Amino acid sequence: MQRQKIFSRADKEIYRDGDKLVKVFDADFSKANILNEALNHARVEETDLNVPKIRSIEVVDGKWAIILDYIEGKTLQSLMDAHPEKEDEYLNLFVDLQMSVLSHKVPMLNKLKDKMQTKISSTDLDATTRYELHTRLDSMPKHTHLCHGDFNPTNVIITKDGTPYIIDWAHATQGNSSADVARSYLLFCLADKKELADKYLKLYCKKSDTAMQYIQRWIPIVAASRLVKAPESEKQFLRRWVDVVEYE
Repeated sequence: MQRQKIFSRADKEIYRDGDKLVKVFDADFSKANILNEALNHARVEETDLNVPKIRSIEVVDGKWAIILDYIEGKTLQSLMDAHPEKEDEYLNLFVDLQMSVLSHKVPMLNKLKDKMQTKISSTDLDATTRYELHTRLDSMPKHTHLCHGDFNPTNVIITKDGTPYIIDWAHATQGNSSADVARSYLLFCLADKKELADKYLKLYCKKSDTAMQYIQRWIPIVAASRLVKAPESEKQFLRRWVDVVEYE
């Protein structure tokens, strides 16, 4: 089979090559970050979650690449788009998968709190706002759950037999489950799906018996940490979420 491009953006391109998925990074992409992504993925592979297996890390056309199993199927997002009448069914599956991820422990992963503290410090928010965000983050309970870091329906692939696979573990950390849920909520909102975001949050809170107010306390922290590498099109939206925080 000829190599077939699946996805591309400024810093990477993803191809299908037969039964392999080839993720090629830009020549200027940090080698350390590429190897860390592969290490994160390999550590998650050691759980019982359905994730594509890494086959190798290679240099392709002079660029670093991660080679994984290609998972044949459709993303959960494409199924939700094609079958709006099944939205509740797909949203239930999405929440169940996220709860399964968050039930795991992968103790060698980096800590989410450390990553967020660094990112908040790197924003161009004023010193008072940064201080308040650092203080709120520091006050949050310290947990060690597996957090995906980018859990949204485009990162779930459903095979023909209905088996769900979770992909893209580049941002995996260990930390507080509610931070990961707050990030998923923001991702729905950033995709201009506020109604679906609210439905998702209510469903997660019901299934996990989590207070919605607790997750909402994470949203400004998550929004601020995303500001650092966010495209300009997202920054105004994210700043609004940071601004709504009610500091004690």
